[in-house]
Amino acid sequence: MSVAGELLLSGRELLQKWGRFTLFTARLLAVSPRALGRFRLVVAQVYNAGALSLVIIMLSGLFVGMVLGLQGYDLLRRFGSTEALGTAAALGLLRELGPVVTALLFAGRAGTALASEIGLMSATDQLSAMEMMAVDPVRRVCAPRFIGGVIAMPLLAAIFSTIGIFGAQLVGVTLMGVDSGQFWSQMRGSVELADVVEGIIKSIAFGFACSAIAVYEGYHAVPTAEGVGRATTRTVVTSSVAVLALDYTLTAMLL
Repeated sequence: MSVAGELLLSGRELLQKWGRFTLFTARLLAVSPRALGRFRLVVAQVYNAGALSLVIIMLSGLFVGMVLGLQGYDLLRRFGSTEALGTAAALGLLRELGPVVTALLFAGRAGTALASEIGLMSATDQLSAMEMMAVDPVRRVCAPRFIGGVIAMPLLAAIFSTIGIFGAQLVGVTLMGVDSGQFWSQMRGSVELADVVEGIIKSIAFGFACSAIAVYEGYHAVPTAEGVGRATTRTVVTSSVAVLALDYTLTAMLL
């Protein structure tokens, strides 16, 4: 087969997969309101996707904030504006680093867990058994996990940004000698509600994308050990690319 033919075949397969994903997401959104009625199941999925990811989110937020404090202080020192370190750290975390890094960590930890769990249920014929009993597996299995991921993602991003600001303050004030009053006063005077809203919008969009991709890959995984492993890998790769592409798109729109 020629190179042009291979490219045409790959493009066709990509369009087919995008169409299947779109239809699956539409079905997922259609059954989500009914899935909200199973409150305990949704809460359990928020715990699985959110609470179990807290350790890696908090540790990563602390070290990202500390690095941001070091790099920000070095950059601002050259311009004689070290008192603006709090503003730089807060805006960087709230608008960009908080939602993006949290989404990447979420895809690597919670997204893979969702995909492998649903894929394993498919491999062990649990989803087929639900269909035999007239139970919709998308509504019973996929929708609560999708909703849990969408709810957990903004909460994790808020925790990441909060811990990150503390890490920047720890380095800037304690180690570099930036005045604590200037650090916090500059931050309060410069950070606006729109900056916080931008971070919230991004985190919700990232949570939607990562959760939808994870449950789609798990639900359509080939029912073998190798198939589940490939679905888990595709979840991380696709979610990471989707997060970065969405970040650029949303940043361009919101600016």
